[in-house]
Amino acid sequence: MKNICKKISSILRVVFGYGIALCLLAGGLTFFGYLAALIIGGDTATTICTVIYKSIIPYIIKCSTIMVLLGLLVMYLNGEMALTADKKKTSKHQGEM
Repeated sequence: MKNICKKISSILRVVFGYGIALCLLAGGLTFFGYLAALIIGGDTATTICTVIYKSIIPYIIKCSTIMVLLGLLVMYLNGEMALTADKKKTSKHQGEM
């Protein structure tokens, strides 16, 4: 069962990596749209900003949310419990006082 979870998580990790990279790229490209709108100005700038805000940003938010959930799934399939409150770090020097 552990081998199956490791194989699934390795595949999902690749999907997660490319998905997050795509979301970051799309979010970064919206900057250039807003920059172009700032340079152009007027009603055209308003139209560009409206299209970016109402058409593109919602998809970026949905995709990034799905990718974050996928990343959490990968962590838990690997047995990593990074988001637990009772995780304690142990140190070699902890008992030497």
